[in-house]
Amino acid sequence: MQKSLTRSADLNYLSVLIEEFPVVALIGARQVGKTTLARQFAKGYKADVFWYDLEDPADLARLRDPSLELRPLKGLVVLDEVHRLPEVFPLLRVLADRPEPATRFLVLGSASPDLLRQSSETLAGRIAFHQLDGLGLHEVDEIDRLWLRGGFPRSFLANSDAASLRWRRNFIETFLARDIAEFGGGISTTALRRFWTMLAHWHGQVWNGSEFGRAFGVSHTTIRRYLDLLTSLLVVRQLSPWFENINKRQVRSPKVYITDPGILHALLNLPNRDTIRSHPKIGASWEGFVIGQLAQVMAVANNECYHWMTQSGASLDLLVVTGGERCGFEIKRTDAPRLTASMHAAADTLKLDRLYFVHAGEKTFQLSAGVTALAAQDIASRLSPDTDVA
Repeated sequence: MQKSLTRSADLNYLSVLIEEFPVVALIGARQVGKTTLARQFAKGYKADVFWYDLEDPADLARLRDPSLELRPLKGLVVLDEVHRLPEVFPLLRVLADRPEPATRFLVLGSASPDLLRQSSETLAGRIAFHQLDGLGLHEVDEIDRLWLRGGFPRSFLANSDAASLRWRRNFIETFLARDIAEFGGGISTTALRRFWTMLAHWHGQVWNGSEFGRAFGVSHTTIRRYLDLLTSLLVVRQLSPWFENINKRQVRSPKVYITDPGILHALLNLPNRDTIRSHPKIGASWEGFVIGQLAQVMAVANNECYHWMTQSGASLDLLVVTGGERCGFEIKRTDAPRLTASMHAAADTLKLDRLYFVHAGEKTFQLSAGVTALAAQDIASRLSPDTDVA
């Protein structure tokens, strides 16, 4: 059953940012709901709103001379698909620097390398970024459906699992045809399709560029370019390694995940719950799904999330370091969580303030002193920033 698809937390945060910054960038993967959210925000904005869809030839023609069009406006100006008009960024800097500007700018786009580079170079100190992720457990409470179909609204809300899968397969092909053609810098869409599928089979493992390079017959630097491109377009997550000054050899490569579990299942050709439950990647799929939900619910940035692993086998699936606190998570698709030697090693070595075992059962309870067995369905109610820690 849906809780809400109005995405009130995102709307509230946009309101805060638009008061503090003259330019706010709403970024996210294609079809994640950026335009819908921006329209909801614009509908409640207490001033005039001017909307430009830069995929619309008519709107693009109106902005043939951006200065002439935008300079007189007062209120909220929304520029959707802003990467299609790169020459607007220097103008936004000029307009943002006007004394007591009466105009705020909301720009929408994927987190493409070009958008991030242009905005950070031109609008440093004037722009705030808000990344819109897929639907999460703070918005919907059907955890199995969210895990199977993923967080893209049209996939999650489809009338059937079959319709959801058709949408996701179409998304993959459209993404390759449009985003890779636009941002890929000449990378073959066929090569990216093959790489993305291969990466789905590697989901949840430590990155090994040399092995991928040998499989593709290209250098490890070329294969790393593929990985970084998909990461910048928010369809792949790289979970950085955490290092401690300890007397143990530690893994220093990221773990890689397909960001959305529904896209992962489509790439692996897993159409329903039964096929997922019988697949060797079920544990890794669940782990990646839970990591995404934890990061989303706790509102932590990518540079606050890590994995930890030693060559001797001790590991921690997720380490969140924020506000001077270290919070660790072990994630297993089981309904009978129990303490492990690896968890003890992680807690002692990393000096964790809190440690959770996130499981697939129905109950949250204390596993031992300082260790909570957290039911995945309780992530939002237990770990939201405005919730007291139990």
